Amino acid sequence: MSKLIVTPEQKAAADGTVLSITPESAGWTYVGFEVVKLSEGQTLSRETGDHELCLVLLSGIAHVATSGEEWRGIGRRMSVFEQIPPYSVYIPNGDRFELQAVTAVELAICSAPGRGGHKARLITPEQVGVETRGYGNIERYIHNILPEQEPADSLLVVEVFTPNGHWSSYPPHKHDRDALPEESFLEETYYFRVKPEQGFAVQRVYTDDRTLDETLVVKDGEAVLVPRGYHPVSAPPGYDVYYLNVMAGPHRTWKFHNDPEHSWIMTRPVSDGK
Repeated sequence: MSKLIVTPEQKAAADGTVLSITPESAGWTYVGFEVVKLSEGQTLSRETGDHELCLVLLSGIAHVATSGEEWRGIGRRMSVFEQIPPYSVYIPNGDRFELQAVTAVELAICSAPGRGGHKARLITPEQVGVETRGYGNIERYIHNILPEQEPADSLLVVEVFTPNGHWSSYPPHKHDRDALPEESFLEETYYFRVKPEQGFAVQRVYTDDRTLDETLVVKDGEAVLVPRGYHPVSAPPGYDVYYLNVMAGPHRTWKFHNDPEHSWIMTRPVSDGK
């Protein structure tokens, strides 16, 4: 199996963690990502240390408290495929949180270096930017949970819904050079859910010189590391694909570069599959 794919544990850790990516395990500097699954009534407590966090309630309802704030009964969707924006909580470094599951909960913990510049806050579904990108069979649906226009030190968090038979993160683009204003350097994780769950997504990760060139078959619940290069995604016919992206780098801005071999796609119509 490719080293770029991170598979969930068959048995959750005592605290409910089923998938964990750290800068050390990924071999990079900025992005950390975890998935925690909690049963009704189960509690998760963490210190943030020197990292800021964005807790994304992928599904379920929970109470969340930090050292100075508390939100009760947050959450709305019971599955990411309801395709409604999630509740999320931003927590700065030097803080802590406790989450109690009111129902079964699937929680994403997104992390990156913090500088203590912002307060803990609830991000409601109404505060999430919703947009459609692309057209025809490259149309997909976006929830901007923590975009660069909203306060944070390092984190960028977004979720994408790719209908079956469609492509996303397309045309292929990259953000692996610290060359602003043209391009920013951002590490990135993709956390995938697939419906029906026996399906798969296909993701290619490649560089211009092809020193990195992998085509990945990604299953439900797996994550992909994108340390550099272009990284398009395909949802096979019959299988809808969801992914949660976490990005961070030396500058908190998303400036990408399309693969010049494929950038023409944005100026000429493509088939819509009909």
